Amino acid sequence: MLKQNLSHKLQQKLSPQQLMFVKLLELNTLSFEQRLEDEMIENPALEAGKDDDEIIPEFAEDSFDGNDSDGESEEVTPSDFDDSEIEELDKSIETVDLPEYNDDDTGDFRLNEDYVPDAEEKEFPIVSFTSSFRDNLIEQVHNVLDSEQDEKLAEQIVGSLDDDGYLRRELRSIANDFLFQYNIQAQVEDLERVLKIIQGFDPPGVGARTLQECLLIQIRRKEERGKNPIMELAKLVITNCMEDFSKRHFEKIATKLDVHVDYLKEAVHFITKLNPKPASAEEDRKNETIIPDFIVRDSYGELEILINQGNQPDLRISKGFIDTLVEFERHQVKTPQSKEAVQFVKQKIDGAKWFIEAVKQRQNTLLNTMSAIVDIQREFFRTGDASKVRPMKLKDIAEKIHMDISTVSRVATSKYVQTDYGIFLLKYFFSEGIVSEGGEEITTKEVKRIMHEAINNEDKNNPMNDDELTELLKIKGYTMARRTVAKYREQLNIPVARLRKAF
Repeated sequence: MLKQNLSHKLQQKLSPQQLMFVKLLELNTLSFEQRLEDEMIENPALEAGKDDDEIIPEFAEDSFDGNDSDGESEEVTPSDFDDSEIEELDKSIETVDLPEYNDDDTGDFRLNEDYVPDAEEKEFPIVSFTSSFRDNLIEQVHNVLDSEQDEKLAEQIVGSLDDDGYLRRELRSIANDFLFQYNIQAQVEDLERVLKIIQGFDPPGVGARTLQECLLIQIRRKEERGKNPIMELAKLVITNCMEDFSKRHFEKIATKLDVHVDYLKEAVHFITKLNPKPASAEEDRKNETIIPDFIVRDSYGELEILINQGNQPDLRISKGFIDTLVEFERHQVKTPQSKEAVQFVKQKIDGAKWFIEAVKQRQNTLLNTMSAIVDIQREFFRTGDASKVRPMKLKDIAEKIHMDISTVSRVATSKYVQTDYGIFLLKYFFSEGIVSEGGEEITTKEVKRIMHEAINNEDKNNPMNDDELTELLKIKGYTMARRTVAKYREQLNIPVARLRKAF
């Protein structure tokens, strides 16, 4: 038997205008320029040009609610946003994913009338990268495979590769994905066959399922150009003694393979030149363009902060749309067609006003956040000395600019700042802090720098263990637990002392 009951439920949701501001805030300069271009194409009431402060008629100021009532609706602009609402959105509702803007075709936008692209001084350098290793693999797939199904299988495998080039998913799972996507039953044997072909592509070792398989693929590729006894021994070591090799038990390997230690050293030296992460070098050249969102420079002893405007135009509401509303208002006869036209024009004008307000709020928020970061990290921006970076959390900036942590996080995400000493990701300046014996608060970056420098200069025949690193830091005035030192070492991707020992 069905039971019916009433219940009260309180939900907090952002209005479309608030959501627009949140989405714009997350965009970097390049994506923001594309977003402006798309908005101007979608909304004909929005156009480039400086606002001439013309007053929009009163009836155009009212937000159109979609019906023919005389009621007034309250307009909500981004300047009215409550930061707690933005934080609650992250916790309670699912926001729409930001669209990807991959069109490199830039519009003919201008900052002002006398803007001359060729004469503009480029203050914001553009750093470009080539295609990713997955793109290169897909290109090789199309050049080698002739069967359409094999190409689809290869694309499915390439899409399942990790960023380091390994295939860590079971082929059976990939077959299930293929069935779901294409409604075609793929055999594991076919996937295995296509995977072997992919493993013959560049970079060598890509498509391996284990480190052992990755190293063996690279050795076999080198053997194609000519074999030698060292390669043969290296292949034996990887095939039969992989566990002992990973633990650097070289004496045990020499005994098991019945070879001289000096001979084994040459094979180990050969193996260490192989790439354990075959896609790492390729992935460093991602298909993206980095344009700094801010510039901070020392101008006669004062730090100057600029926001990269790029090719972003000034925005205003189209005078033609305003005149259209005025013309409709003059006509005494109201037809269904005219009412529909008025509804369309009002909706477009409201959308243009909300977008312009969101853009202004975005610029203000970016500038306030960057100013707070510079205020805390002033010594770094003056000197470029990494040791001058102070401990700083998102919470510190949020309290300084009286906004929510989620807002600061959106600003810091995927945005860069150009300084007199290089280009840095904003997240570079956020780190935890520790207090030295002298009572000075320093960032964990400084501690990691000292550890990295000490390990680089250590005796490779007798590397320092975590206890010795802890003692070294204590001598320098940084007292911390051994487990903390081990955590920092792992974050630096530095192995334990036994694995750093020279052979």
